[in-house]
Amino acid sequence: MEVWIGRDGERHGPYKEDDVRQWLRSGQVSPKDLAWYEGLADWQPLSVLFPDEAKATPPPLDASNPYAAPTAPLLPQVTTAALEDHAGFWKRVGAYILDAIILYIPQLLIQKAFGVDAAKETLQQAVLNAGGDMQLVMTAQQQFYAAIWPAMLLGLVLGWLYFALCESSAWQATLGKLALGIRVTDLQGHRISFPRALGRYPAKILSGLILGIGFLMVAWTQRKQGLHDMIVGTLVLNGRASEFNDASRPAASGSSFSA
Repeated sequence: MEVWIGRDGERHGPYKEDDVRQWLRSGQVSPKDLAWYEGLADWQPLSVLFPDEAKATPPPLDASNPYAAPTAPLLPQVTTAALEDHAGFWKRVGAYILDAIILYIPQLLIQKAFGVDAAKETLQQAVLNAGGDMQLVMTAQQQFYAAIWPAMLLGLVLGWLYFALCESSAWQATLGKLALGIRVTDLQGHRISFPRALGRYPAKILSGLILGIGFLMVAWTQRKQGLHDMIVGTLVLNGRASEFNDASRPAASGSSFSA
């Protein structure tokens, strides 16, 4: 079950029920905070929805003044407004260009290490010497692709791991996205898992195979999702993940909590 928490006119979440129960027990949310989940007619205090955990909730105190009245713990910043702040088409194109530039250097080194340049020269020379004989040209092309396929495969794996590792990391973004201040999330605004990030890359290939229409869909879909985003259930939102760290990193004190 997923639970929404309301405070100061903002709706936060949704969060997993087990997480909300844990935060109640540790005092990281207040029993007075209103919450709602699907099936409820109206918002209710957490103390009403989860009375057992609310009984064990310690009052959050101001560390600088232990005699002060309890203060409300901070809520994550992954709000409904943040979920609607989708990154635009051209910003995503710019991020992709930056990533392509970043990947160009290691991929170029891989090609040189596997002798791709020499294979190209051999192919060109074979075509010139073929004298229009298509059989010789086809044989030369087969030899060329046989020589370069390890480099092509390694370059593909490099790009795949680059996108998957970066987008599932605490950055939630590649270096290109990070530079332009955008991040990849799931449909609830949370950090995506490594398996989902792995699936997002081949889904991009599908977006490109259909004449690039899968990428162009970002320009007109309601949530600015490309076909690959729809396949794996991701969003690309404005804002760096560091701006939302209070919502995603385990709390060291009672001032924030993991979402």
